[in-house]
Amino acid sequence: MELTTVWFILIAVLWTGYFVLEGFDFGVGILLPFLSRDDTERRAVVRTIGPVWDGNEVWLLVAGGATFAAFPEWYATLFSGFYLPLFLILLALIMRGVALEYRGKSDSTRGWDRAFFWGSLVPALLWGVAFANIVAGVPLDADHEYTGTLFTLLTPYALLGGLATLLLFTQHGAVFLALRTTGELRGRAVRAARLLAPATMLVVTAFLLLARSGALSWAAVGVAFAGMLGALLATVAGRDGWAFTASAVAIVGFAAALFTSLWPNVMPALDPANSLTVTNAASNPYTLTVMTWVAGIFTPVVLGYQAWTYWVFRRRVTGTV
Repeated sequence: MELTTVWFILIAVLWTGYFVLEGFDFGVGILLPFLSRDDTERRAVVRTIGPVWDGNEVWLLVAGGATFAAFPEWYATLFSGFYLPLFLILLALIMRGVALEYRGKSDSTRGWDRAFFWGSLVPALLWGVAFANIVAGVPLDADHEYTGTLFTLLTPYALLGGLATLLLFTQHGAVFLALRTTGELRGRAVRAARLLAPATMLVVTAFLLLARSGALSWAAVGVAFAGMLGALLATVAGRDGWAFTASAVAIVGFAAALFTSLWPNVMPALDPANSLTVTNAASNPYTLTVMTWVAGIFTPVVLGYQAWTYWVFRRRVTGTV
């Protein structure tokens, strides 16, 4: 297997990990004002992700860094053409991080909770818009520079992608809260997961059917649908652990459907002659070889540390102070 293919797969895995882990962080933030009834319950909701949310964001940093090093042309075109949406995502993530760090140090938490909500909703929506455009293709010139505007990115298909990720992550967050909380708070999370499931299945499946290209993407769509259905059935049966596992599988299938539809392009253009591919966007073989050795050494260390963190903080959070 060529190193360009290896790094395309690794970047897809990094984005998948980010969506699975940060997805429930976004969902928790979006559901905060709807599921919690008082400040004690709001603190309990925030505590479910308190030890892990910043570690989950590492997946985004590594995905961005890997893209820059392995496919610099892709990185340059993506971050210049999608500058405003990515800037809004960055601002939202900063706002969310500040809210999570400072809400416990303030006498009034209402403002921080609003920042947490919007800092979760905006990325959950805009990541779907961004990836829908990446898969569908954007206007690029012969120099691989983006020639459209912000409104070029806001097509009905892209907005459907944004709605798909928004619902998928919110559903994932509801299942996660059902797994990590107790009492009435858990009951409301279970009801939210049940209510969100039909709309999530409909919108996500419709989006993926429009995005899919090739046999592998068809299989990934099937995995995503099976995961969403499994999450609903497990939630109804009161099997919170299995529901969360199925929800994670749905997100894995969702990301796999996008990346298998994208391959061998990394940034398709409306004019296929101007598309960026794993070949013309890649770094030189020496760079890819060095990166492969570094990734092989340090990736298991990072995964082991993050797994240990989740194991330590695996217990349910109660609604008491």
